[in-house]
Amino acid sequence: MLKKKLIYSLIAFAFTGIIFAQKDIEINTPGAKNPILPGWFADPTIKKFGDIYYIYATTDNEMLASGAPTVWYSKDFKNWYNYVMEIPSFSAKAITNFWAPDIIEGEDGKYYLYFGNCEIGCNIYGYVSDTPVGPWKKLSENDTPVISNGFPREGFPSLDAQFFKDTDGKIYGYWGTWVHYNGGYAVGELNKKTMGDMMHSVNIPLEQTPAPFEAAYMMKKGSKYILMYSGASCHDETYNVRYSYSDSPYGPFTPGKNNPILSTNEDKTVHGPGHHSVLRENDDYHIVYHKHDYPMTRGGLARQVCIDKMIFENDSTIKKVVPSSKGIGDLLKSDVPDDIAFMAKTTASSFYHLKSLQYDYEYKPSFATDDNNATMWKAADNTTPQHLTIDLGTAQKIKRIMTQFEFASYYYQYKLEYSADGNKWNMYADKSKNHTAGSPMIDDNDVTARYLKLTVLATEKTGLYAAVWNIKAYSSLFEIPLQLKNRKSDKDAAVKSSKKLLVDLDANRIQGNSIVTSIENKGAIGGIFTKSGEVSLEKKDGIKVFNFVNGALTLDKSVPKSLAWNGSYTVAVWVKNPVVSNEGEILASWCDRREFGLANSYNALAYNSGNYGAGVHLDGHFDMRYNKVPQADKWHHIVLTFDGVVENVYVDGVLDNSQNMLLSSAIDKAKIIIGASDIGENFSGFLASLRMYDYALNQGDVMNLMKKTKPQIK
Repeated sequence: MLKKKLIYSLIAFAFTGIIFAQKDIEINTPGAKNPILPGWFADPTIKKFGDIYYIYATTDNEMLASGAPTVWYSKDFKNWYNYVMEIPSFSAKAITNFWAPDIIEGEDGKYYLYFGNCEIGCNIYGYVSDTPVGPWKKLSENDTPVISNGFPREGFPSLDAQFFKDTDGKIYGYWGTWVHYNGGYAVGELNKKTMGDMMHSVNIPLEQTPAPFEAAYMMKKGSKYILMYSGASCHDETYNVRYSYSDSPYGPFTPGKNNPILSTNEDKTVHGPGHHSVLRENDDYHIVYHKHDYPMTRGGLARQVCIDKMIFENDSTIKKVVPSSKGIGDLLKSDVPDDIAFMAKTTASSFYHLKSLQYDYEYKPSFATDDNNATMWKAADNTTPQHLTIDLGTAQKIKRIMTQFEFASYYYQYKLEYSADGNKWNMYADKSKNHTAGSPMIDDNDVTARYLKLTVLATEKTGLYAAVWNIKAYSSLFEIPLQLKNRKSDKDAAVKSSKKLLVDLDANRIQGNSIVTSIENKGAIGGIFTKSGEVSLEKKDGIKVFNFVNGALTLDKSVPKSLAWNGSYTVAVWVKNPVVSNEGEILASWCDRREFGLANSYNALAYNSGNYGAGVHLDGHFDMRYNKVPQADKWHHIVLTFDGVVENVYVDGVLDNSQNMLLSSAIDKAKIIIGASDIGENFSGFLASLRMYDYALNQGDVMNLMKKTKPQIK
């Protein structure tokens, strides 16, 4: 009996030890190893060429994941460096989408890179280089896709291609997206002579990969072919990783018994994990995937790359992956010295406190020195300059400072200073005229100091905040793998907000009666509104109003540069809508939906009951509807604000809805239009006044404006 008790005790102790070993850490724990990259990246493909690891990924959090084509590289799997690759454009137009990249090394020793793109149909294009980072040449000078839209059957969208080299040397490709209603994934053999076309391509029957969405990935374990893929929706917490297995690259495939193997965890700190690749190190397997940010950006396209251990029960069964914030242990011993700024005390000129209907979260200065890619310091607003000060505690030798700004592929202009006492400052590095992006930005000098100060002076893109994932300091120099440097940008630093009332249109101030031809804008940018369609001045409920009946007022001035990209704004209207339609009913627009044709490159204020009933961004996953649609045929004060992080809509002074956003507003060819969008979608109703600012009013400002501008009965 005593022997049995001892055995039970040992089992209980062992079980407790397993639970303890698997216990995760908090998402904001200093030194957390997930995410592994500092920035917005998705759809990761991980490779190891020679002694360097490479992660190729979709650059996220702008224009429907249409950022620059970048690669991250590392020798120690701890310190990662970003490089913007040079990819030749299409012959017919500039290329914007570089989605879900994959890369393979050919038998000729060259490297073959493949991207998905939906600008001339949804196709897979190929490029070749002598190195894993380029420069790249097209496989087809006339832009013939490697895998075309509608292949292997009509209507099939060719995206998310991943290639697999079998033990016999043959290379297979697997691709497809939205496959739950496109009839299953596709598989074919890559022509090794050209590396630019597919042979023997077929669709995999849908029932062989249940509940799919996108992102097929093939690997081999023993004699079994493991076809992994992502299911549900990439926009929310349902996204997951599943798998099926077979004895052949073509199938038939049998669904795994314990699907899905990777899902949102219980506390949702790992939210919407998926679109992965696999790293094999000796006999260990690691799944490299993306997850959503926290606080989560609307639409789920501000994603970050993570890694966790993946364990096979046998050659055809993958155990459930435990997604974590702690990631995996060190794969290699790093030669990089200790970061002397780790956990150093920090202060800042300001920091952003996110308060919305969904979140209450602070982007603290201390997050800049916590070596955690899930957290960042962000200034209180998008004005500059903003500064961050680090107290190392004692005087230290400082030979290198590495700064990871929020966006790796856009430049920041800044200066680094050092001080012995925190009062008298000397220049460490002057990047006030910098035009080169990079992550990290590396600045070398040789000084002794206790205090360091980073001052962000300007950004490449309008509306980007002074924001830093991590800033690290070192007392000695060390090797940087590859020594790559990005091409200098020829774009000027972004225009800053004027903090002014740009547009001021008030029916009550206009002399005359029902004839409307042109109206002066009383706002700071001036200009004349010209009528198109039917717009008249009249009295409604004793209030002088514009009556819109399939008409619009268009300003003859260019949209101010301060409203470009992620620029802040406020649009405030007094309006009465006799009948609230399900769609259309645009009150004001100021972006060009045709320039990019991508979600978040377009913005407008609407008053309808549908998905984009308040804030319009071209896609239901990103549009902001009213939680409570303003009652029809009554006067309302409706205000849409955006401060560069959060979009709010207020109805009669009350916050109705909010969402985290990052925009890519296309304003170069746009006009400010009242009562319609640039393709119509006309408002039909009464508008007493409209005011537009290039900054975000807070709720107190909104209340004051509502009282000040309330229409008067005359």
